[in-house]
Amino acid sequence: MLADMKTPPAEPGHAIVTGGSSGIGFAIALALRERGLSVTIIARDQARLDGAKQRLSAQPSPGGVAAFSADVGDEAALRQAIEASIAAFGLPSWAVSSAGIVTPAEFLDTSIADHLAQLGTNYIGSLHLAHIVAPKLSEGGHLVFVASGAAILGIYGYSAYGASKFAVRGLAEVLRVELAARKIAVTLALPPDTDTAMLAAEEKIRPEATRRISKGAGIWKPDDVARMIVRGASARRFIVAPGWQLKVLAAIHSLIAPAFRLYQQRVADAVSRGR
Repeated sequence: MLADMKTPPAEPGHAIVTGGSSGIGFAIALALRERGLSVTIIARDQARLDGAKQRLSAQPSPGGVAAFSADVGDEAALRQAIEASIAAFGLPSWAVSSAGIVTPAEFLDTSIADHLAQLGTNYIGSLHLAHIVAPKLSEGGHLVFVASGAAILGIYGYSAYGASKFAVRGLAEVLRVELAARKIAVTLALPPDTDTAMLAAEEKIRPEATRRISKGAGIWKPDDVARMIVRGASARRFIVAPGWQLKVLAAIHSLIAPAFRLYQQRVADAVSRGR
């Protein structure tokens, strides 16, 4: 845990977190629960949800915990889950889109089905959450999109994943402006590689060039990433980019994109020559 991140005073309210049964989503749900909020987690796997709910409930907090199984790509199912959560805990003051999938591969090896699957969960899932909760968020509330460092620049091996996260970034940019009048703070989180089950599965199939390009930012702990996201969103910051590398990329990505493309091409050429 980062030393400068202290638990703040209790904060009343209700937080809805998609992808909240594991990884960064669970860590965000835990961080919000520690602040005293009631927390609803939504994910697909019922067994994993049950375990996450049990772990969240074990943490001392005045808020309650609810868990609902729904696929964020299914608008009707997600709406039903959110309506049930509101019936339990009231209108949300936080909504966090953290559900995501990734299947890294070179573009010529990526099927249309893989493109659509990642777009459906990563972007359409975020769109569904935002469309359902934006009218319900209390004034002064928070809408958080957990994107990726791959939403800043195109990265070798992420034609499907990166495009879906770029779309999330575009949605967040627009909602940041449109929801300002309602005093809803929109935050775009750009986490680096984080020690989750999803990363463990991804690393087994990453192209070698992707592996070399990605290793520079290291691997972060979910709790540290989550606390930075929650702290940044609480401060109503739009961009939360853990680590100096991503902070620099987020600030000057347009200026360094040509150099980064050249670097990636050199890595890919080295891999293809067997070096």
